[in-house]
Amino acid sequence: MSHEKYDRLIERAKSEQPVPTAVAHPCDESSLSGAIDAAKLGLIKPILVGPAARIKAVADKLGIDLAGYEIVDTPHSHASAAAAVQLVREGKAEALMKGSLHTDELMGAVVSRDTGLRTARRISHCFVMDVPSLAEPLIISDAAVNIAPTLRDKVDIVQNAIDFAHALKSPEVRVAILSAMETVNPDVPSTIEAAALCKMADRGQITGALLDGPLALDNAISPEAARIKKIVSPVAGRANVLIVPDLEAGNMLAKSLSFLAGADSAGIVLGAKVPIILTSRADSVVARLASCAVAVLVARARRENMQKAIA
Repeated sequence: MSHEKYDRLIERAKSEQPVPTAVAHPCDESSLSGAIDAAKLGLIKPILVGPAARIKAVADKLGIDLAGYEIVDTPHSHASAAAAVQLVREGKAEALMKGSLHTDELMGAVVSRDTGLRTARRISHCFVMDVPSLAEPLIISDAAVNIAPTLRDKVDIVQNAIDFAHALKSPEVRVAILSAMETVNPDVPSTIEAAALCKMADRGQITGALLDGPLALDNAISPEAARIKKIVSPVAGRANVLIVPDLEAGNMLAKSLSFLAGADSAGIVLGAKVPIILTSRADSVVARLASCAVAVLVARARRENMQKAIA
């Protein structure tokens, strides 16, 4: 199967310096090999945080030489999450990567008010889908973190996704706010929120993209469907960012694309002080590498923005 969109992202990321990355609890084959594969490609410089004996045992089983890789020894997964987050707070890591611990454990350490990585933004997740039938990557948010986001939450979810698309160097960011229909219906709250988000973009409360919504999925991504429905907008039929009403809709959309359309999905968590790489044991090797690649590009954009702020 061709992965040309991911291949382009990976090649772009390889031109950057490897990003120091705290890998929380890489104590199984997929998480450790994923981190080492990304290191060998020059995407990340992993700091392996977890029980040293367990990490070395997995490496021995896989035939991986850990010489040259820093290991921070911790007693268990909760301690691994806390220590990985602390490495970021100390400036020793510019990205965080999930190992073989529960997502809730890692994110619990990330969102801790006193010792975590919170910013003024709501934390949200983006999938970058490599859909074979589409010419460019498709960003879907939020399908993994925010279960039932409020309108206030969605403002940050949308802005995080827009900033992410710019970090990936998308020449034009076209955001579709999805619902079950393309008309505002007082009985369907997601259509009202979609209209509000678009008006907020008109007033400069959301910036950096073209927004339209509510849009149903067909007229968001199919020019023919948009034409039949007589929807005239620069987004309809051409969206490259899809904002879903809630986590259930987003999860089903992403998995439908994966299992019915042969798409691969790379994932990243945004809105924290650094990008957070969330991978699954079900992810393909190229999807794992793409997740690391997008974290590299987000870290670069973050550095550039900090330099602009200082200047």
